[in-house]
Amino acid sequence: MIVTLKNEFLTVEIEDVGAQLASITDKDGTQYLWQGDPEIWPRRAPLLFPVIGRLKDSQYMLGEETHTIPTHGFCREALFSVEQHSDVSVSFHLSDSPETLAVYPFAFGLTITYTLEKNRLIKVHKVENCSDREMYFEVGGHDGFRAPLAAGEKMDDYAIRIPGLDAIQFYPMNADLMIVPKDKVYPLEGGRIPLKPSAYGQDTIILGELPQNRAVLVDGQDRPRVTLEFDDFPYLGIWTQAKDYDTNYVCIEPWTTLPDATFVGRGLKDKAGICTLAPGGSKTLTYTTRLDELE
Repeated sequence: MIVTLKNEFLTVEIEDVGAQLASITDKDGTQYLWQGDPEIWPRRAPLLFPVIGRLKDSQYMLGEETHTIPTHGFCREALFSVEQHSDVSVSFHLSDSPETLAVYPFAFGLTITYTLEKNRLIKVHKVENCSDREMYFEVGGHDGFRAPLAAGEKMDDYAIRIPGLDAIQFYPMNADLMIVPKDKVYPLEGGRIPLKPSAYGQDTIILGELPQNRAVLVDGQDRPRVTLEFDDFPYLGIWTQAKDYDTNYVCIEPWTTLPDATFVGRGLKDKAGICTLAPGGSKTLTYTTRLDELE
């Protein structure tokens, strides 16, 4: 099922499978969200929970127990229920099930709320611990945006800017796609981060400790086109498929937690930035997507 939100600036479509964005268009019909391509990347904007990225051997430890879980968790394929729906807001809900408990042994509630406010789309993640022990979890976005957005432009015309950043020192990955400690500092030409991590020999550009938790997709004239503001998320991933041609999209990904790394233990609680909730507790995390041209 597709749920539609609409105001004078934007029309947004969201799928109940994965509670994920399916479309973001302005009043002139410009599509901002990547629409998926099985030959490049078939997804659009999957929700990452309760883990982000790959785990070594797809496994993590809880105490002495070993658990196996898919990359990015299980929400990408999960069917959410619609809790409420108005012209400009919708909430989706997912609870634990026998299938989730088999890979993530916590009773939980996860509510994803999207709200349109003028040219902004606000996404709120509410996580509840319904179990009787401390719960560990991670939440992340994986939203793909079209780049370029207009005819006559090229992907390489576009870049990402982070205010206050004129050089980047990212977390590299090894051959097994595990995070390793930061090393080199790369100056940015005009403060512009390339959309292709392969420019640095990486699968993903992973940043933390940013001067501002804001990422701006700019075009060849340095005009802001899409801005993500993510104060509740200390890490940012920038990713597109590594191809020998332009993929014409980039994922801008706010994350609570680093993916699995060589410098942390095997326990889920050892992950860098892991979120914790006491029994009965809840946590709310928000990020906002702004379509800058529409102001």
